[in-house]
Amino acid sequence: MILVILGTQDKQFPRLLEAVDKCINDGIIKDRVVVQAGQTKYESKNMEIFDLVPAPEFAKLMDEADLVITHGGAGSILTAIKKGKKIIAAARLAKYKEHHNDHQKQIIGEFASRGYILELEDFDELGDMIKKIKKFKPKKFESNTKNMIKLIDDYIKDSDNTAWYHKYKEGILYLFFGGCTTLVNIISFAILRLFKIDVYISNGIAWILAVLFAFVTNKIFVFESKGKTKKETLREMISFFGFRVLSLLFDMAIMYLLIDIIHGNEIVAKVVSNVVVIILNYIFSKVFIFKK
Repeated sequence: MILVILGTQDKQFPRLLEAVDKCINDGIIKDRVVVQAGQTKYESKNMEIFDLVPAPEFAKLMDEADLVITHGGAGSILTAIKKGKKIIAAARLAKYKEHHNDHQKQIIGEFASRGYILELEDFDELGDMIKKIKKFKPKKFESNTKNMIKLIDDYIKDSDNTAWYHKYKEGILYLFFGGCTTLVNIISFAILRLFKIDVYISNGIAWILAVLFAFVTNKIFVFESKGKTKKETLREMISFFGFRVLSLLFDMAIMYLLIDIIHGNEIVAKVVSNVVVIILNYIFSKVFIFKK
């Protein structure tokens, strides 16, 4: 049995599955192929594909595997090495938008140079690599591998100066586009008030414009909820607008409290209400709407 591991990154990695599929169709691979695909969406009659496999079952599959074909995640590679498996590893690359950078190539290079695995660089050569792996004798796992892990970890930390950004990317983008949404809301509200339109009607129109802007930017840039069917996109839109109606009620309540009860400045009241609404909307979008 061949176990294919794509990791749990938020980027897709169909290139590797396409290469495996081709080898099956060409008759090079005749074994059962099981795939833990993570976020990668791929359909094939030739392979058993799962998003995520429960830990006990994954361990069982690893034990049964005669060959492991994996992405360049250090954890995936180490798990297979410790089991004494024959491993072919292929790096996710930034130019194909499979990862944020190319550090997997360096990780695979380290393991390959020490004789633990074989590195697949040209995916068209997977068939030849599978034939080669049959005679390959991987180096046995040694306790000093921890030193290599530290070396790789230090490399990643030193080479990827934007790691902090990728870690907090979703929150950063949400705050940025949340700020843009707030500007759309406030500017629309201010313009409508200049034309002496009722404060609550102005607030409602400004809300609609801001929600339309927020849906598009949240879906595409923040939560990257792409590749969905029309039905799934419609569900997202309905859910998005539904939860925005709920946050609008909070918005209206705060506006009423600050303007009609406390008699505060309208623009200040609008800014305060939007801060509260931004926080609520993030929670709603993250938990209930844009599910990857």
